[in-house]
Amino acid sequence: MRRSARKTESPDLGILAARLLFGLQADLFRRGAELGFGDLRPKHGAVLAYLDEDGLRQAELTRLAGRNKQTIGAILDELEKLGYVTRVPDPADRRSRLILPTERGRQWMELSDRIVADIERRHAEAVGAEEYAAFLRTLTAVTGAVRP
Repeated sequence: MRRSARKTESPDLGILAARLLFGLQADLFRRGAELGFGDLRPKHGAVLAYLDEDGLRQAELTRLAGRNKQTIGAILDELEKLGYVTRVPDPADRRSRLILPTERGRQWMELSDRIVADIERRHAEAVGAEEYAAFLRTLTAVTGAVRP
């Protein structure tokens, strides 16, 4: 059996994880674009998924996203130009800067949380609430074991 056929018939963890991620991203950003957020791309999710209303330092966003500092910095530059975030001095440490959502950023945070909740609700309906809760517990345990 060819590798492509084998991977299609019996997908491994990488393929399943990619399908889940890309499917969620496609749905999230398509629906977001339909509601006025067409300037966002899946790569922006590395920052927007973790952004807090009261701000986070770039180092914390980098750690949470599991990306390198340069990648997060480039994404922040884009999001700042697009009007989703702003950088301000951190009142707790003037040497640091906080990444704060703008009003548009807060609107996206609210909308994306609702869309993701809707996607999760749809998955739970498809497999059953208990089965989906067990899936989330297992996925959390598996991904917790691989996170640095």
